[in-house]
Order: sequence, then C-alpha cells, then structure tokens
Amino acid sequence: MKLPSRRVGLIALSVLLAGGGGYAWFSNGNRNAAERYRSQAVESGDLTQNVSANGTLNPVTVVSVGTQVSGTVKKLHVDFNSKVEKGQVLLEIDDSLLSSQARQSEASIAAAKASLDLAAANEQRMQSLFAQEYVSKQELDQAVQAKKSAAANLAQSRAAYDHDRVNLGNTVIRAPVSGVVTDRQVDVGQTVAASFQTPTLIKIAQDLSKMQIDSSFAEADIGMIREGQPVKFNVDAFPNRSFRGAVKQIRLNPTTQSNVVTYDVVVAVDNPDQKLLPGMTAYVNIAVAERKGVLKVPNSALRFKPADAPKAEVAKESAKEGGGKPGNGGGERKKRDASQGTVWVLEGEHLTPVSVTLGITDNRNTEVVDGELKAGDRVVTAENSPGGASAKPAGGPPGRLF
Repeated sequence: MKLPSRRVGLIALSVLLAGGGGYAWFSNGNRNAAERYRSQAVESGDLTQNVSANGTLNPVTVVSVGTQVSGTVKKLHVDFNSKVEKGQVLLEIDDSLLSSQARQSEASIAAAKASLDLAAANEQRMQSLFAQEYVSKQELDQAVQAKKSAAANLAQSRAAYDHDRVNLGNTVIRAPVSGVVTDRQVDVGQTVAASFQTPTLIKIAQDLSKMQIDSSFAEADIGMIREGQPVKFNVDAFPNRSFRGAVKQIRLNPTTQSNVVTYDVVVAVDNPDQKLLPGMTAYVNIAVAERKGVLKVPNSALRFKPADAPKAEVAKESAKEGGGKPGNGGGERKKRDASQGTVWVLEGEHLTPVSVTLGITDNRNTEVVDGELKAGDRVVTAENSPGGASAKPAGGPPGRLF
C-alpha cells in the first residue's frame, strides 16, 4: 500500500528536524566550558577615569576693530595674518566730506572771533559814554550782553571744529593692540556705515602663543571637573601628537539643546610654536580620577549573563544585587545603586555568580572595590555559539557604566 506523497514528505521533514535538533543538543552538551564561553583573567593595575568632550581653539583675546565714521575705504595697509603693532595704521577711509566740514568749522571760528572783537569794542565805547552820561544804563547792559553772546558763539564754533577734527582723525584706523590680523571684512572701495552701530572691519588676535579651548561638557560630567586639572587634547591637524593644557574656568552659564544641558569649560593652552590655529577642533580628555594597583574587571564581564543559568542561581544573583530576597523591590534598589555589579566566574565546568562593589571606570575596565573576586579568577565576557562564533553579551552594546 502506497502512502500519499505529501504524507511521505512530512514524515521526512520531521525526521530531519529531529535529527538536527538532536545533533545541536549533542554538540552543545558535549562542548566543555572553555569552548562554550570566552573568558578573561582578572588583573591588577592602574586605572584612570576620563571625561571627554569636543571644543574649539580660540585666542584668549580677540579685538574687533571698527569705525566711528562712515565713508568709503580708500586704502588697506594690512591683510590676513599680518602682524601689527599698537598704533599702526590698518586702513584709511575717504576723508573728503569730513575735511570740508573741518574747514567750514575753522571759518566759523574766524567769523565768531570777528563778532567778538566788534562786541568788545562796542562794550568799551558804551562804558566811556555811560561815564559821561551820554547813554543809559540799559544801552550799556545791551552792549555787555552782546559781548558775552559773541564770546559764547566763538566757544561753540571752536567746539564744532574740534568735533570735526576728531572725526577727520577717525578716518585713519589704527591698531588698538599688538597682535595678528585673523579676519578682514572690508575691501578697498567698500562703503562702511556707522549710523546705528559700529561695523567690524578687522579682528586682531592679541597673542597666539596663549590660547584657550571652549569645550562643552555634559552636566553628568561637570561635577567631576575642577579648575587646575590637567588636560590632554588632540587636533586633526596633528593626529600623532598629544597636547596639554589645564582647566582655567567652568562657566556658570548653561546651554540647553534638545533637553541636554552642557557647560562651557575653558582650557588654557600654551602655544609657543604657534602650530595650533584659531578655529581648530580639539578633542579634550580630562583625568578626573586615578587609581594605582587596583583590581580591575572588563566591562564586558559586568554586562554578561548566561542564557542557560539555573533558575536558583539567577534568583540568588538577583537577591544579592537587590540587597534582599527576590520580589522585595531589589531591582529598584539596584537601579539606584550604580556601584554594584555581578560577574560570572568560570570554575572548571561551572559558572559562579560573584557580586562586586565597583569604583571608577575607563570605559574598558572597572575598578573592583569590594567583593570575593581576586586576581587570576577567570570571568566570562561572552558566550560562543555552537558554530564557533561569539554570541553578543547580554545587556546591549559596550558602553559607559556610570
């Protein structure tokens, strides 16, 4: 009696699936612990915890040179990267209009002076006539008042002349400090207007041998940063060279973007060879904690949890991490206490969970402050798949613990 072909196919498929599952169980069950798990020996050594951020190199002092008068740029005496001394001429603005105004004010002074001379002569004449009783007291007072008015007009004309002379002098722009020109925003023939606000014409970096990094650190890291801490940083222009600086200031003005709060940390940098240029991106690292000769465990071991661990051991591990029996809210306590962790120690063919108290981390290894872990113990960092490839450790991708 022949079976239907469809039924025969289902039977054959079931046999193949059962055989494959049996082979996988047999191969996995017969692998020893060294083949199933990747492990690493716990070591003692030095550990440094760093906080990192990106920043921008800037001169310590940048002076923006502007103009108080409007006009057309007639001459440029400097360009980008020009070294200038205090008082040196940077550029000149066309002074035709201001020069004519100054000459007009000068002519007004001459007219006011002539009026004053006439008023003084009239006043003297009135004094003589009044003494002889040829004029009244009122006429004498009018002559005295005319002389005082002429004197006031002369003073006003002189003030206007001084004003015009100052404006005429402002058409020659001079360097207020010594330094290097880092920016030039005008060209010859360009008209600048100073009606409402002073336009910026040139920027001068006062001293490029002393620079600073303006870096933004997250609020989670700012509590560990102190003024005077040593800083190491790198720039893309010199990838094989490390530069040093020191924390100069932690500015109290926070910046919030997308609900992320950051603080500006100013790092003082010596630049004697002036290889560091304004605007370079700096990758800043600040050592906030350092330990010598401590027991350290890989971060991957702290994230690892075996998939087939006995339920009793998992419950025991949870109770230790939670600070009590399972179900008493220990998970919430673990979240609040970030310094506790568990590693799985490979002892022969068995895995044993060991609770540890953790200290600082360098994002690769973490300090073990307390616990039954000792140097030389092999902690499991990952589980190998039956085919030999490493399975991903539980707990997500490697990252920062705290």
